[in-house]
Amino acid sequence: MAVARGEAPSLGPGSLSGGSEPAFPSDAVEVGRVLGAWGVKGWIKVQPFSVDPQALFSSKRWFLKPEQSRWDGPACLRVVEARDQGGRVVAHVQDIDDRDAAQALRGMSICVSRGSFPTASSDEHYWVDLIGLRVVNRQAQVLGEVIGLLDTGVHSVLRVRPTPADTQAAGAERLIPFVGAYIDEVDTAGGRIVADWGLDY
Repeated sequence: MAVARGEAPSLGPGSLSGGSEPAFPSDAVEVGRVLGAWGVKGWIKVQPFSVDPQALFSSKRWFLKPEQSRWDGPACLRVVEARDQGGRVVAHVQDIDDRDAAQALRGMSICVSRGSFPTASSDEHYWVDLIGLRVVNRQAQVLGEVIGLLDTGVHSVLRVRPTPADTQAAGAERLIPFVGAYIDEVDTAGGRIVADWGLDY
C-alpha cells in the first residue's frame, strides 16, 4: 500500500511541434512550482509537490498557473528535456533560452493533465486520487474525508478530517498511516477507503 512512486525517467532531447496554444486541460492537477532559473542557458528549477515527481516527467506539456492574474507569456511550456536534480526537477523548455526568461517564471505553479500520469501498479495510488475520499473503519463508522497526505520518508500518512455531516467522527484531524497494516481497501471508484482505525484513536 503506497502512494505511487518509482525512479523518474529522463525525457530525451526533442520538443513538441509548434502550433496553436493547447487549451488548459479540464483534468489539470497542480504538481509543482517554479523556483527560478537553473544555470544560464534558460533551464528552470521546479519544486515537485510530491516526493515522487513522476507526474512532471509523464508529460511534455506543463501548463502554467501564475501567482498573479496577469501573465503575458505562454500558458503552456513545451518540455524539451527534464531530469531529477537532488529532490528537485530541472528542465529545459522550448523558447526559454536565457536566465532572465527562466527567472521570469519564478513562483508559477505547474499543472499537468491527470490523463498523462503513468499507470500506477495495483497496490499504488496517486495522492490526487486519494484527496476527497471518505474514510470508514471496519465497523462502517465514518472517520472523515482525506484532505491531504504527509510524507514521513518511510511511508505516507493520510490527513483525515471530519466534515460537518460526520456526527460520529466529530473531533480533531486524524493521521492514519497509509500502509497495509491499517488500510484494508482503497476504492477510488466508490469514493472510499476502509481502515482498521477506531473512532477514539
